[in-house]
Amino acid sequence: MEGFVYGFQRVPEHCHRWRFFGKNLFRSVMDEISNLPLPEAFLNFLEENGIDPSIYTASDSTPRYVRLKPGCEAELEEIEAEMKCKLRKVDWLPGFYSLPPDIQIANSKAYQDGKIYGIDAASGAAVSALKISPGDHVLDLCAAPGAKVCMMLDLLGDSGSVTGVDVARHRLAACRTILQKYSLGDRCRLFVADGTTFSLAPVRVDSVSRSCESAFEDKDDKFREWTSRRPWKERKRAAKAREAKSSQLVAVLVDAECTHDGSVRHIQKFEHWGWRTLQRRVLDAERTDSLTVLQLKLLRNGFRLLKVGGLLVYSTCSLTVAQNEDIVEHFLKENASAELQEIDEAEGWPCKCGRIPKTLRFDPLTSQTSGLFVAKVTKLAT
Repeated sequence: MEGFVYGFQRVPEHCHRWRFFGKNLFRSVMDEISNLPLPEAFLNFLEENGIDPSIYTASDSTPRYVRLKPGCEAELEEIEAEMKCKLRKVDWLPGFYSLPPDIQIANSKAYQDGKIYGIDAASGAAVSALKISPGDHVLDLCAAPGAKVCMMLDLLGDSGSVTGVDVARHRLAACRTILQKYSLGDRCRLFVADGTTFSLAPVRVDSVSRSCESAFEDKDDKFREWTSRRPWKERKRAAKAREAKSSQLVAVLVDAECTHDGSVRHIQKFEHWGWRTLQRRVLDAERTDSLTVLQLKLLRNGFRLLKVGGLLVYSTCSLTVAQNEDIVEHFLKENASAELQEIDEAEGWPCKCGRIPKTLRFDPLTSQTSGLFVAKVTKLAT
């Protein structure tokens, strides 16, 4: 496809539509930011995918975001005093606050006490698009490192459940740690599993009875589940209850693995890792081809597990067409029961429309967030 770049002429709609200009403007933008330490191969990658390279100058002004744990609102002033900075409420996303980009939250007492957790506002928007309500049963097919799972459980309140899946054992262990930190583990089960083949089959009682540690040691079983330390009879009752719920998934999030080119902070890490690593992880054609195959498989399986009438959100932190609109279009063509949905929650969100109707794109320049693509699909009766 001919390269393009987002220009700056808006069409008045609730999400911003942008006109496309040609390569001459793209080259002039690149000339203006020629002081950026980006290799020519990466600049060519941006041009081929219509990504404005000036987003990589925005990291110093893009804020960090945190979500305040429900019930801690009265402690906001105390948290601000301890962190020595103002937490600015994100008007378009309930529960979210922005911080200056240089603030580190990990050493703060509020973070250590489980009152705040870091999650980019664009990722929070993807979770919000699922319209989670108390009592829902939700699947996060790429759950690690766990902030989105925490947000889902916050939205569920005291009822419903979340099932988190990730193929990486060490990443899911980090997810388990954050759930324990925020005391959210009792309504969430985690599986070390391939999201492209994961199935919500009934869980064996012997699996449920395992402890946190042993559940991650045995590598022979297809899926490895973590459960909290509760009495055996209580875990057995919970397992039977989950069997009945296995066909009741009303929301599925597929925040798929991608090249992460929409994350400015991620790209900046390659200055330390080396640009050859960027070539291998982001620019290599074999790598990107394997990613698009993986993304489509994840989307297919997530939709297979979704109940009729349920909602699925597909997202990536890539800004490329191949990993976003192309995947969605391919999926819709092969699934007659899948229908793309308008994201009604996006009224007032600082984002652009994607290249196909009803999809959205966040980026550092427009949104003051990390880059993210979001599409919402519902399953129709057949």
